[in-house]
Amino acid sequence: MIDLGLTKIALIGAVALVVIGPEKLPAVARMAGTLWGRAQRYMNTVKAEVNREMQMEELNKMHSGFMNATSKINQTISQSFSEVQQNLTEAGDSLTEAMAEANEAYTGYSEALRVPTDEDLAAKRRDFRKKKLSQTSSLPIWFKRSTGRKTRVMSGAARVARYRPNMGRTIRFFN
Repeated sequence: MIDLGLTKIALIGAVALVVIGPEKLPAVARMAGTLWGRAQRYMNTVKAEVNREMQMEELNKMHSGFMNATSKINQTISQSFSEVQQNLTEAGDSLTEAMAEANEAYTGYSEALRVPTDEDLAAKRRDFRKKKLSQTSSLPIWFKRSTGRKTRVMSGAARVARYRPNMGRTIRFFN
C-alpha cells in the first residue's frame, strides 16, 4: 500500500490546514478517516472473498480427487468380489455334484451315515442355546459349589466393601 511516515503525514496535515482552514479541518479529517476505514474494510472483504474462493477451489479439487479414488476402489472391489463370487459358485457347483454323487453312493447305508442338510444344521444351532441353558440352570446349588461353579454374582462395589482391609477402623451404626 501507500508508505506514509510521520514526516509525510505532518506535511499533509500542514498543507490541509493552510488550504482548508482551521474551522473545517476537524470535519474533513473525520470524513477522511471514515473514508479510509471504509476503504480498508472493503479491501479486507475483497481479500477474504478471494481467499474463500481459492479455498473452495482447493476443496473442490480434493473432493474430485477423493471421488475418483473411491470410484477406483469401488471398481476394484466389485471386480474382485465378482471374481470371488464366480470362483465360489464354481466350487459350490462342483461340491453339490460331489455331494449328489456321495448321496447316491451311500443311499443303501443307514441314516447315521447321511450328510446333514442345511435345515438340520440350522435346527441344531437353534436348539444349542436352549439345551445349554437347561443343562446349566437345572443343576442343584450343592453340585455347583462342589464343582467350583459360580452360584452368586457380586457387584464391583460389594466386592470392594467385602475385601477392603479394616485398618483399625470400627464401624458403628448407632452413635
